[in-house]
Amino acid sequence: MGVVTPGRGMTLAQEVGLDLVEISPNASPPVCKIMDFGKYKYETQKRESEARKKQKTIEVKEVKFRPNTDTHDYDVKMRNVFRFLENGDKVKVTLRFRGREMAHQNLGRQLLERVAADIVEIGKVENMPKMEGRQMIMMIGPLK
Repeated sequence: MGVVTPGRGMTLAQEVGLDLVEISPNASPPVCKIMDFGKYKYETQKRESEARKKQKTIEVKEVKFRPNTDTHDYDVKMRNVFRFLENGDKVKVTLRFRGREMAHQNLGRQLLERVAADIVEIGKVENMPKMEGRQMIMMIGPLK
């Protein structure tokens, strides 16, 4: 249509039985379109709900270790870590110290470094191991 006065645009829209919708108010002159506004809102709402359905929420799964976790138990827990990472979830690896185990935090750090070395091809360490009270915590995220 080209540049039209607002009054002329409104009359054109009323003649056709549709609405005059402002598309780009910041342009000079503002850009308007003659359309069925209710239908337009419905379609955008549908598009947004479809996009929401398709997006994946990332959950944080937790796997707990102890400093003296034996090899078989370690393997079972690592299988869970691999499964969680393959599903696209983040994994929080928690190492809990009890009693005198607090004196040997270096053993716990070695265990978490071993976990980090084992997951190198499927995930990446987001937060390096750090102490929080009696626990050492490390976050692992999946590779893209």
